[in-house]
Amino acid sequence: MIEVRNISKRLPDGRKVLDNISFSVGKGEFVGILGASGAGKTLTLRCLNGLLKPDSGAILMKDASGQVQDICKVSRIRLRKLRQKIGVIFQGYHLVKRLTALDNVLIGRLGQISTFRSLFYGFTDEEAEMASQALEQVKIPQLAGTRVNSLSGGEMQRVAIARAIFQSPNLLLADEPISNLDPSNAKVIMKLIRPLSEFMPVIGVFHQPEMTARYCTRVIAIKEGRIIYDGDPKLSQDQLIDIYGEELRQIENARP
Repeated sequence: MIEVRNISKRLPDGRKVLDNISFSVGKGEFVGILGASGAGKTLTLRCLNGLLKPDSGAILMKDASGQVQDICKVSRIRLRKLRQKIGVIFQGYHLVKRLTALDNVLIGRLGQISTFRSLFYGFTDEEAEMASQALEQVKIPQLAGTRVNSLSGGEMQRVAIARAIFQSPNLLLADEPISNLDPSNAKVIMKLIRPLSEFMPVIGVFHQPEMTARYCTRVIAIKEGRIIYDGDPKLSQDQLIDIYGEELRQIENARP
């Protein structure tokens, strides 16, 4: 489980971009974070991964030994250890395109092996087999030896999911993982992400309320840096208007 307690963040000009955000997510939950552009969704996700430090509040999760740690207060070394067990799926894939799909999956564990081994010995046969199994889990084992620069967007996002699986994370974060995909590929990716919540909490930022309604177990809506909704993923039109305002028209026009 990850627990977020009253995190807040101000910009240098004094504007509050996160205002007492609190929620918890446990294993078995696939939580979608919704909100208009600039609402604070991605900032919240960056705090969960330790990439952004809130001005106040706490973010609690267990480390490898089972001890509860506050990401906001741990040392840089301990934060690096915690982040090794946080899988992240990005909107832009963040893959090394000149390498094969299998090599990109293996890169997911570079932070978990010693510098000496990464430089001189690389990955073991067992790790390569586990990486292959991760590609099989996302249904592209035949692309293991294919360079990423020749893959489609949907295939690249599958490689990114396999990389996250190979990390054996305790938490999975997805930052707009389907924004660059057509509706068909977006559904495929959501179907691949959802079952992962059986093994770890999954939290994603989305701009597609129809997708979160279909695949997420819960939705959190953020507006002007504050949580205004936390509950059933199936939202009414009035709720969507409250969350998105004028932006809702753009979202609905973008639907296939």
